[in-house]
Amino acid sequence: MREALTPELAGFFESGVSIIVGTRDARLVPDCVRAVGARCDVGSGELRVLVPAATAATSVANLRDNGRVAVCFSRPKDHRTIQVKGRVLAIEDAGPEDRALIDAYRCGLAQELGWVGVPPRITLRIAHWPCHALRIGVEALFVQTPGPGAGELLARAAEGPGSR
Repeated sequence: MREALTPELAGFFESGVSIIVGTRDARLVPDCVRAVGARCDVGSGELRVLVPAATAATSVANLRDNGRVAVCFSRPKDHRTIQVKGRVLAIEDAGPEDRALIDAYRCGLAQELGWVGVPPRITLRIAHWPCHALRIGVEALFVQTPGPGAGELLARAAEGPGSR
């Protein structure tokens, strides 16, 4: 089953929000890695997430083993957070066409983290090339913004209170 990605969500995911990719191994031991960009295909319900090769070896090994992934997109200045759960459909080497996306993402992340006091010179130092591109089939979207709706499916939260 694929969850619908909307143009609004795509704009959020592709902006300078913090992106953390979570995986687990066969013993259910978790691992996470910071991603350095994302691109959504609204029509197909697929997400392409870029993770640095220098920091993603364990996560990539986990994904090759079981394919299960959770990606957390969080905006520091207001804590809006959406978690995507799905299955990795492919793991590819990022290509030259991804460099512009990564550069734009790093600048956007530096601006976002600047809102909470992290100097751009620190943010721009994150590992970012070469990268793996994770093609993910989105299966579920969850609200993780702190508050009463945290943990709910995005579609249910969008229906509003009393819709359960």
